[in-house]
Amino acid sequence: MTAPLFFIPGWCLGRGPLQSTVDALNGQFLDLPGYRNAADGTPPIDDFAATVAHYAERLPTGATLAGWSIGAQLALAVAAQAPTKVGKLLLVAGTASFVQRDGWPHAMPPAALAEFTAAMAADAEAMLPRFVGGFNRGDARAKEVTRNLLDLADPRPAGEVLQSGLRWLAEVDLRPLAPQVQAPTLLLHGGADPLMPQGAAEALAALIPGARLELFADCAHAPFISRPDDFLVQARAFINA
Repeated sequence: MTAPLFFIPGWCLGRGPLQSTVDALNGQFLDLPGYRNAADGTPPIDDFAATVAHYAERLPTGATLAGWSIGAQLALAVAAQAPTKVGKLLLVAGTASFVQRDGWPHAMPPAALAEFTAAMAADAEAMLPRFVGGFNRGDARAKEVTRNLLDLADPRPAGEVLQSGLRWLAEVDLRPLAPQVQAPTLLLHGGADPLMPQGAAEALAALIPGARLELFADCAHAPFISRPDDFLVQARAFINA
């Protein structure tokens, strides 16, 4: 019997863009704190570590845990810190660190994230299309994927919730935790992802014992939208193995 699948969405857009994918995989969501929280009573949580502990508490033993983007970072931390809860780990467009650090060049410069964070605080409505369009640069279907993601996005959460997520992206460095992951791990990643470059996926896969990386050519940050059939083939084979 296949273990239950739980999927953590990405920052700002929520579960909407992933809904058809998670439905096709017979999974369920672990929403980011402050997103759609009426369904499960999850209050906004300002702290990354507290959010990881919250997810670990909710997971049954041996679950398959997946995450996209910041959701992948959270899933990775859960798998490292609560190994009995995670039987398999699926990371979509994941990275150990969203910003550049010593020994980690495959990322956004900290100053660029700080500039974006200030712009989001000033005018989130104007910045969201720029953000989504930006992380689809290089995708063979960039305009279509951007339009689909914006159309499917959940209602935007409160500004303080968005700011918490951006602070996590600035602060969290999962390189020390990645080698602690015991679960079989698959990374699904767009080879043309400008937000989490291919180098970040390769470096993260090298840190996780036994991890396997599958790259989608001419695909950016949302492979489940850009390459849905190929994505589901890879995800199903891993989940059902």
